[in-house]
Amino acid sequence: MTTEHTNEGHNYEVIIIGGSYAGLSAGLAMGRSIRKTLIIDGGKPCNRQTPHTHNFITHDGDRPHAVAADAKRDVLKYPTVSFVNSLVTKVKGSDGAFELTTTDGNVYLAQKILFATGVKDIMPAIPGLAESWGISVIHCPYCHGYEVRSKRTGILANSPAVKEFVKMILNWTDQLTLFTNGPADFPVEEVTALGVDVVTKVISDIDHADGYINHLNFSDGSKFELDALYYRAALEQHCKAPEEMGCVITDTGHIEVNQFQQTSVPGVYAAGDMASPFRAVSLATAQGTVAGAMMNHELINAH
Repeated sequence: MTTEHTNEGHNYEVIIIGGSYAGLSAGLAMGRSIRKTLIIDGGKPCNRQTPHTHNFITHDGDRPHAVAADAKRDVLKYPTVSFVNSLVTKVKGSDGAFELTTTDGNVYLAQKILFATGVKDIMPAIPGLAESWGISVIHCPYCHGYEVRSKRTGILANSPAVKEFVKMILNWTDQLTLFTNGPADFPVEEVTALGVDVVTKVISDIDHADGYINHLNFSDGSKFELDALYYRAALEQHCKAPEEMGCVITDTGHIEVNQFQQTSVPGVYAAGDMASPFRAVSLATAQGTVAGAMMNHELINAH
């Protein structure tokens, strides 16, 4: 465990679980509100493989870890904010009196909690896909589409909703192919009518160099040269504590929050990818700011 700016004692007004963009943004709001705050983070952000951050004004094209490092330095300029490298294993208690236990056995107390632990992407059993995730296997055209514009691009999907996603990606490239990885679960002609070929062969693996795709290999021995592949991964929460505490989970697997990032459990907030289907650094940052302001507002009104 490493600790920075440790305050004496383990009693805090706010504890933020997760120290990436949403968590650090909330931490900044807490520091500027002069709140005794602890950020606990395990050091494995969801976008750790992604080489560049995009669609985030003033940081477009920067490396994600560099943006986070700059943010952390900004936050730790405020003496009431501390940062601990660890993982939370257990959370109990209620609004105004939460107790958190970490992997190193430390116990911390907090009046308010913010979860900003992100989500875990569930990869299909296709060798090479996970290794290329966030590099040339991508999920969002707004985050990555410009860099692969007009290139040989694929979509890996097989559902009745795929037509709309195909129409979207055609905005960035007309060299587009849809891969279903098996028999199609939708009327193929709906996609071919858009001028996009549909390949139903089973993918055996992805040939890549350091995450950059060369081609897809199929089970029949054939291959398909490609530069980028869109894939919308299924997800699960990195941290089970919100659900164990009774936080409502949406149909999409996210933590349900209101416009102030409050969960269904009093005193518990959630921000970032874990609470929104729109995965972007700019949005996570904004949500962290909102959560921070609202937690401070509740602390003021509690006295």
